[in-house]
Amino acid sequence: MKKAAILGSTGSIGTQTLEIARTNKDIKITALAAGSNIALLEEQIREFRPKLAAVWDEEKAAQLKDRVRDLDVKVVSGMDGLLEVASEPESDILVTAIVGMIGILPTIEAIKAGKDIALANKETLVTAGHIIMPLAREKGVSILPVDSEHSAIFQSLQGGQEKSLHKILLTASGGPFRGRKREELTDIQVEDALKHPNWAMGRKITIDSSTMVNKGLEVIEAKWLFGVSVDQIQVVVQPQSIIHSMVEYEDGAVIAQLGTPDMKLPIQYALYYPERRYLPGDRLDFTTLSQITFEQPDMDTFYGLKLAYEAGRTGGSLPTVFNAANERAVALFLERRIRYLQISEIIQACMEAHRNIAVPTAEEILKTEQETYEFIKNRW
Repeated sequence: MKKAAILGSTGSIGTQTLEIARTNKDIKITALAAGSNIALLEEQIREFRPKLAAVWDEEKAAQLKDRVRDLDVKVVSGMDGLLEVASEPESDILVTAIVGMIGILPTIEAIKAGKDIALANKETLVTAGHIIMPLAREKGVSILPVDSEHSAIFQSLQGGQEKSLHKILLTASGGPFRGRKREELTDIQVEDALKHPNWAMGRKITIDSSTMVNKGLEVIEAKWLFGVSVDQIQVVVQPQSIIHSMVEYEDGAVIAQLGTPDMKLPIQYALYYPERRYLPGDRLDFTTLSQITFEQPDMDTFYGLKLAYEAGRTGGSLPTVFNAANERAVALFLERRIRYLQISEIIQACMEAHRNIAVPTAEEILKTEQETYEFIKNRW
């Protein structure tokens, strides 16, 4: 029986992971962690009966502890709580489904404890890939991608020779503003940016998709996951979201993973790898699929993607600045305190002001994050 702990159990990836556990019935949930949604977390605890639960907010953790006092579950809080969930002794695999750089230290802790990682927290590799990947190799643990595109690349590499990999073709839907020029995005409102054409995701990731910053983060993540340079990663807009990504080998062969837009497939593949299991849901029907089209990304309009390539090539602490600046800028946009086009402008300003650290420690990464937040606070 697979034993799993989940960071971010009340979010989109976390709840879908639990759906897979519910369907397959041979995954034991040993620990759960959430931010503040204790109502849903309580339901999850009562259904899956983990021995450990963490809530980021200390006051909410105290409330949850009182609500589940009839159950045999330990409730913890804060970063110490996340670290305890990450290293929970019974678990085989940690699903990192929380958003943000908060996932770095728990992921490091889990790897040190010998846990495989089902990685849905892209910020961990974007900002600390130079720490995470060597540590995983040292400890002999697997980093299994849950992101749809990275799972597609991982699946496309199965049976091939990774040393013969020539190029990664990372697909993007193009988001809700595909085809528009910069001057057409001047008056974009929050509601407009939250209307993704294909995927149902959280608010922050949906905004990131609309600016194509999310694809930029995925470029940097793929660099670390698959040991390639950012210049070996080509973003291809594929509006139907049927091809989830492709790899091109040295001989010119291109292997792709296709399917319907459903995150449960990459989640289940990561949990059971290398086994494939039946997954209920829609199937790709080639008799009704009229076309699959491709476009180049418009990096002048969506220049957050261009900035991501710059950050990925430079490395060091610059990807942390790129990620942190985007996080705060998106939050300001969702609060209607800045205009849509200012998201990329803020990222660029933060990157230009930063003095890069070539090989940052985890502490320096987190310090850079806070310095970036402070820079934005003082100017916007």
